[in-house]
Amino acid sequence: MAESIKKRIEQLRAEIRRHDYLYYVLNQPEISDRQYDKLFAELGKLEQHNPQFITADSPTQRVAGQPVKGFKSIRHAVAMLSIDNTYNDDELRAFDERVAKALGGADYDYVVELKIDGLAISLRYEKGRLVTAATRGDGETGDDVTANVRTIKAVPLVLLSDGSVPDVLEVRGEVYMPTGAFVELNKLRIKAGEPSFANPRNAAAGSLKLLDAKITAERKLSFFAYAVGELSEPLAEEHWLMLQKLKQLGLPVNPNIKRAKDINEAISICRYWSGKRQTLDYQIDGMVIKVNRFDQRAILGATGRAPRWCISYKFPAERAETIVESIDVQVGKSGILTPVANLTAVQLAGTTVRRASLHNFDELKRLDVRQGDTVVIEKAGEIIPQVVEVKKNLRPAGVKPFKIPAKCPSCGGDVKKDEDGVYIRCVNPHCKAQLIERLKYFAGRDQMDIENLGPDLIEQLVESGLVKNPADFYKLTKEDLVELERMADKSADNVIKAIQKSKNRPLWRLLAGLGIRHIGGQSA
Repeated sequence: MAESIKKRIEQLRAEIRRHDYLYYVLNQPEISDRQYDKLFAELGKLEQHNPQFITADSPTQRVAGQPVKGFKSIRHAVAMLSIDNTYNDDELRAFDERVAKALGGADYDYVVELKIDGLAISLRYEKGRLVTAATRGDGETGDDVTANVRTIKAVPLVLLSDGSVPDVLEVRGEVYMPTGAFVELNKLRIKAGEPSFANPRNAAAGSLKLLDAKITAERKLSFFAYAVGELSEPLAEEHWLMLQKLKQLGLPVNPNIKRAKDINEAISICRYWSGKRQTLDYQIDGMVIKVNRFDQRAILGATGRAPRWCISYKFPAERAETIVESIDVQVGKSGILTPVANLTAVQLAGTTVRRASLHNFDELKRLDVRQGDTVVIEKAGEIIPQVVEVKKNLRPAGVKPFKIPAKCPSCGGDVKKDEDGVYIRCVNPHCKAQLIERLKYFAGRDQMDIENLGPDLIEQLVESGLVKNPADFYKLTKEDLVELERMADKSADNVIKAIQKSKNRPLWRLLAGLGIRHIGGQSA
């Protein structure tokens, strides 16, 4: 009996790893998400009842049970160097001339890759199993983020083997957050009264540095491999073939990587992606051009900080100029005061932008943004509008710096800066603006999901004194509601029915709706 259970567990692990490979590496899934979840649930149940068969590399063991206390340092066996940047065709051609001169007229070709806007990572596999994962750090030493990287489903815990897996294989690549996951994460953070991430790169980096891997697992990070570090034996004689080998081992490689016979073809590929990058479901901030053959890379060598055999081509960010008509301060449900620039409407990256977050008052002071200023805005990661420059030569005379609030702009209560942080918060527990935001969050779709209880109605309920906390929703009567503006009998009935219906929500929704700091839907 035990042997048959062990055999079934091994079969399920192999099947799940195969489907991970089909999904993350080949982008050719054979089963639905529901079918995959069914296999995963069966494996989890068998392991739960037979813990003697659990192994560290099982697909069910990606998430560590306990948070870590800190991050140890890992010294890279092979340094993770930087890449020099270029910004135009002429600089790319100058790079090509240096390559041609150093190689003495020998034939050479390039591999052109998308420069994923994420966090560089080094994965160390020993005998085909993931043993450590480290950030780039200073290039020589990085942080041990193994527990968090194990939660990324695109990273195989065990390599696919055809008998030719090196005993030691260090894989270099980029951990990134897909655009959809980034947008969804920021929505959840805003609802929870937490500051939003400025761009997907910051979100990915922040997610990898969390002490609790369970939270990292919720962030939907992904990974692309693009190079190797230490090897016990070579995989190939050129970069292009090495990437194909990494795919065969089960590691995801970006499908848009191309070979280029010369610098003209490489430049054409760069131009193509400069105009097409918005069609991707992840952010890129440029391209990387690499000499293909490893023996030629050895001839070219490296400077103290960057290899001479590759170069980065950075895309120009799409920017627009506009005028700051005013600066508001918003109060979130946790009391955070956030400065926001109200702008003269301007088109940017296909959308009309009228507002841009200034993130916090330290950033506002650094930029020195003032009412009436002409500013340059861009979309961080092509998503969030932000002010990146003030045209101070165009500043109207007599414009004064924005005064950081000494009191809450809503309730007039005291404010306090976070210890060792950048955020200023209203500390008045009875602040009306905080209350309104907390109540909106409580009634929201991802918490208690109370239909017909929209922002305008909540504001009326607070202003009228009918609701002072979430419990007061459940004391409301139809007679209370019909006294409010634009509230007819039928509308009042619908609100009361929706509130009563919400009483049947599961406990986790109530816990999430209470807005306890650091407790979102997944944690609840």
